Amino acid sequence: MSAAHWVEPVDVRVVAGTAEALFRGTFGGAADGVWAAPGRVNLIGEHVDYAGGLVLPFALPYVTVVAVRVRGDGILHAVSTHTDESWQGPLADVAPGHPAGWAAYVAGVVWALRRSGHLPAETGFDVAVHSTVPVGSGLSSSAALECAFALAVADLAGLPTDHAGRRPLIAASILAENEIAGASTGGMDQSVAMLARPGHAVLLDCRDGATRQVPLDFDSAGARLVVIDTNAPHRLVDGQYGNRRAAVEKACADLGVATLRDVPDPDAAVAALGSPAAARARHVLTEIRRVTEVAGLLDRGRIADIGDALNRSHASLRDDYEVSSVELDSAVDAALAAGAWGARMTGGGFGGSAIALVPADRVDAVAENVVRRAESATLPTPQFLSAEPSGSAHRL
Repeated sequence: MSAAHWVEPVDVRVVAGTAEALFRGTFGGAADGVWAAPGRVNLIGEHVDYAGGLVLPFALPYVTVVAVRVRGDGILHAVSTHTDESWQGPLADVAPGHPAGWAAYVAGVVWALRRSGHLPAETGFDVAVHSTVPVGSGLSSSAALECAFALAVADLAGLPTDHAGRRPLIAASILAENEIAGASTGGMDQSVAMLARPGHAVLLDCRDGATRQVPLDFDSAGARLVVIDTNAPHRLVDGQYGNRRAAVEKACADLGVATLRDVPDPDAAVAALGSPAAARARHVLTEIRRVTEVAGLLDRGRIADIGDALNRSHASLRDDYEVSSVELDSAVDAALAAGAWGARMTGGGFGGSAIALVPADRVDAVAENVVRRAESATLPTPQFLSAEPSGSAHRL
């Protein structure tokens, strides 16, 4: 048995019970309901969602749960097991930058739904949150919170929550993150949290929002996908993510296209750009091709063959997009040295998590080598999560 630290999924009913206990202890009485939404890991397709690209994420068996009760005074009161910092205030006062911190992801959802006419101004909520999605790991804890609460609000307001009805909820969650929390992320995280199916990845076309479920059965290939949380803080609101997004938007303006997906000749486009825009565009254009390649292999059940594309993705993110870190590079290199078929950073970068596609009989060896390599470089000790393709947000 590996000495590495594994974070195993917790039964969602246990997670729900913790949220309900916090709700009763804070607000008295029972919540109107309890909802859950998953974290996600992106198999491939990094930093292309805001470029109109293709991404291939899947939901994880780690969830954020919200216990919610409607109130009629336009007030939001939100508490969480993960912090002593609660937030209470009029929803009418919610605006970019207010509230700050984790409450922005909750308040922002209501703000967005009210702005789009989906929610009466007098509606308020009591909310208690508990989560098993590691915060700061790049596994989309913020989108899990947004989507769990958005689904709760929709259910309680009598809004549709079928596949079509989830589209406005995805849009509201994205708007909350972009405008209220101030993180200029694309829509991948919210889409997979709302649309994922067990045993599948979601092929999402970020240009038109179209989705296709792609089969993803690691067991059939004798494989495991190991998520390596480097325990290096993952921050998207410190300017770096926004700088990369701005570079892509400038490349589009220089090339006269709406998105880099619209470039007719990728090689010529890259050659026409100066530094660093050329490298940024090269990553986006080649990453989109890699997503198509991987989706095609998965359609044919060739899971073990996607490793090379994962490796090329990491090299591109490290060298052309420059969003990797010493912790992520250490994890990827150590996993490959111990027998992984492929590995790459996942998420926004600058810390967070990596993934490794590993033969089932090499999982412990890979984890141990990743820890050994980190410790020898005096880096934070990584922890490991199980990556089984799971389902979307739902009411419990």
